[in-house]
Amino acid sequence: MSDRQPATLQELVVEAIRDAVDLARGEFALFRAEMANNVTGLAKGAVMFGVAAVFAIAALIWLTQALVYGLELVVHSRWIAALIVGGALAVIAGVLVMVGKNLMSASSLAPNRTVRSLKRDGEVLTERVS
Repeated sequence: MSDRQPATLQELVVEAIRDAVDLARGEFALFRAEMANNVTGLAKGAVMFGVAAVFAIAALIWLTQALVYGLELVVHSRWIAALIVGGALAVIAGVLVMVGKNLMSASSLAPNRTVRSLKRDGEVLTERVS
């Protein structure tokens, strides 16, 4: 036989409240960690846009220089080299914009793990009550 007496209603309520507080504290910690991770991704996306802007400006400079060389030196090949460099910089800027756009998508900010965990917690609580 066990020496432990059955728990009173008051003890059960206190234990349930303590468990709910612990659960809420854990869910909030998960939410904070997930949001910090998502904000980091957003910051990386912003940096990529900044880097893309630098490459885009450089591409405009090179393409402009290529146009000038092309008009000035139609028969020489220097403008082709400048055009290739400017085109390559424009491609790099385009790739960086695409990567930055993907990193900054709104879906990356959603706290998906927290939502899934809250759904599971609700299901567990529903099962306990029934």
